[in-house]
Amino acid sequence: MTGRHVAIVGGGFTGTLLAINILRHGGPSVTIIERRPQTGRGAAYSTIHPEHLLNVRAGNMSALPDDPDHFVRWLDARALQPSSGFVPRRIYGDYLGELLAEAVAQHGDRLRLVQGQVVDVDGAGAAMNLRLDDGRRIAADVVALASGNLLPAAPHGLDPATLSPGCYVPDPWCIDIASDLAPDDNMVVLGTGLTMVDVALLMDARGFEGRILALSRRGLAPREHVHGGVPGGRSERPRPTAIAATRALRARSREVDWRVAVDDLRPFTQSLWRAMALPERQRFLRHLRPWWDVHRHRIAPHVAERLQRMQREGRLEIVAGRLVSATPTAAGVEVRYRPRGGDDIRTLTARRLVNGTGPQGDLATTSDPLLAALHRRGMLRPDPLHIGIDVDQDSRAIDTAGGASDSLLVLGPMTRGAFWEIIAVPDIRRQVWSVARRLANAQWVEGDGL
Repeated sequence: MTGRHVAIVGGGFTGTLLAINILRHGGPSVTIIERRPQTGRGAAYSTIHPEHLLNVRAGNMSALPDDPDHFVRWLDARALQPSSGFVPRRIYGDYLGELLAEAVAQHGDRLRLVQGQVVDVDGAGAAMNLRLDDGRRIAADVVALASGNLLPAAPHGLDPATLSPGCYVPDPWCIDIASDLAPDDNMVVLGTGLTMVDVALLMDARGFEGRILALSRRGLAPREHVHGGVPGGRSERPRPTAIAATRALRARSREVDWRVAVDDLRPFTQSLWRAMALPERQRFLRHLRPWWDVHRHRIAPHVAERLQRMQREGRLEIVAGRLVSATPTAAGVEVRYRPRGGDDIRTLTARRLVNGTGPQGDLATTSDPLLAALHRRGMLRPDPLHIGIDVDQDSRAIDTAGGASDSLLVLGPMTRGAFWEIIAVPDIRRQVWSVARRLANAQWVEGDGL
């Protein structure tokens, strides 16, 4: 898997880090195509709000897998190391931006940054030809898709076409969700995961005095990190079934703090997922995924304290239930929902309805123009679970005929069907490190197992 020119579609964390590692290993020239004005941050690290923190401590957030203390040293050099260990995401965006700027300074003749949106790729000839929405074309030997998370799909019971853009927010980061709200307004957030946490923190920081209702099927919110807690060093992987893994985790949690038990499983998570038969993966997603998500993807302790304070004050209510309907009214939107375990339907009139249900993964229903085009062309196919794009263990895209492509790669969260744990920095940096070394024909470089 080598080439003279690699085109990376997406200039967020995944795409930026792939380019940096290709160049660090003396690989081919690279072009990053990013639709946003700024390359190197992506959606996650473009936030300007100091309340939005990393969900992983700084000590495990180095972008370079062969230099695990790189980010900590970067913080220390700028006197930015917080006592809590959890850094604002905007600062991490600055870190990535500096890494990219250094790569441009060192490898300017081999690294090109292009702003634009790729809408199609034609791989019929010897080269991969990328077409941008403004008509520009870029030829490459290898195309790496690093699109990040897709926007959430509209949940059942909600027709976005009937709601005004100022009332319904499909993407919490596309507008200022706190604008034009009165002190006595209501806000409804669909979803109670990390997006809900970001929304609640932002509204609290903006002085919103109204009520926020967060609704999800189970009403589960992310658990908090604790100070300290050293992994106990699990020595072997549980048997590859959903029940066996759950029993092993519960047994370990009776010996140590449950956070340690979850973290002990991290080195084995991807191999455990790969070893699971498809019915076992389906069983995990159907019964265990919500519980895994809130225990695995935790929040900083003082973030948890702020959410608890908002709940005590009646400004945030987290409810388990289902959305029944969302109907436009003169005052905003009438939200009707059924609490879990009951038959009664409750009604709330909200000024703003925010979709925080989590990223869409089904390639068959995506509105992303490039992914939709490649799917129609047969160059991509959904993974068997329809939670992402089907790839092999080398992150090569699998086409509709079942063949893996050396010239079309997919990296980051959209490969969750193959790897499951592939949304956090520690997992993505390992994936891009491995792919970059293959593209640079530098497999001899130390770093396996990092």
